[in-house]
Amino acid sequence: MSMSGAFRRTARRLASVDWSAPVFKGDGELSAMVTGFRAWTAQADAMADKYSAPPGPIDFASAKASVRDVALVDALEKLYTSSSPPPETYEWSADDQAKKAQLIEDAKASLAFTQEMIDDTQKEIAFLRVNKTTRDTSANDMKEIYPDIAEEIETEIENKEWFKDTVMK
Repeated sequence: MSMSGAFRRTARRLASVDWSAPVFKGDGELSAMVTGFRAWTAQADAMADKYSAPPGPIDFASAKASVRDVALVDALEKLYTSSSPPPETYEWSADDQAKKAQLIEDAKASLAFTQEMIDDTQKEIAFLRVNKTTRDTSANDMKEIYPDIAEEIETEIENKEWFKDTVMK
């Protein structure tokens, strides 16, 4: 993936944003940040256009005419014509790949745990809606609906812990 390709894709996405929308003008700080971001994207577009094509040939003849030390320009020209550096490529190291894979697996596990929590919460909400307490709910109904609370209350009564859950002890 080339950098200019990334710039072009970003520019295409940003072209679909309505920058004049009221959401971008509501807050002075946000408006300033949006303006700065738009300037940055404009600069990125200009750089993408500038560097999209390979550079043109160097005009050593005009350099020889304007520089006193022609030997220096000759040496630079000789170096330029004889040099062919290999293209620079990026290799993604195995360690980095393993770390990113582990992060992805952790995120998947976290997502599964979160989904499980959402499912449990939805079940709890459904239970609470079905068993909503009203003025007609009796103490026996409460004991049947919430047996763990009823057991705690019974234990407190047996242990004579009358003011255990009050603020003022």
